[in-house]
Amino acid sequence: MRRARWLGATGATGEELGTLEQRLGTVLPSSYRQFLLTSNGWLSTTPDIHRVLPVHEVGWTRNLDPELVTNWTEGYRDTERVGDEEYFLYGEDQSPTTLRPEYLPHTLKISHTPNATDVYLLNPCVLTPDGEWEAWYLAHWLPGAVRYPSFWDLMNDEYRDFHGER
Repeated sequence: MRRARWLGATGATGEELGTLEQRLGTVLPSSYRQFLLTSNGWLSTTPDIHRVLPVHEVGWTRNLDPELVTNWTEGYRDTERVGDEEYFLYGEDQSPTTLRPEYLPHTLKISHTPNATDVYLLNPCVLTPDGEWEAWYLAHWLPGAVRYPSFWDLMNDEYRDFHGER
């Protein structure tokens, strides 16, 4: 399957991951790190996400897409901060409007779709007990973001959707 590029690209090397982490000034969460070691990028996870970025293209959203940050944070400027009880609700009961826009500049942009705001982001401001970063699916057609406890959870949800299980 790898020869048919089903898995995207050949996995990143430990050296490439180390260079990325040094450039970012942080250690990546385990599930995302494992993904990159398996496939250094991926083509079209969904019709709305055209590429999961390879390590040399990954970066902080504020640097790679400052307009995205500005557009979303300005829209939430006068709204009240979402409380923890509502914010940390994941799954079907979650509302995409429970976004905390103050986290957006600190997110890591890990995908790209030309001429669209549909994007996967990793949020180091929210960590699970095992060190995973919260993952966001932000899209122009959502009134915010669909959030997941980790990159692993995001990818599993996309997989279930692909197979019609969601």
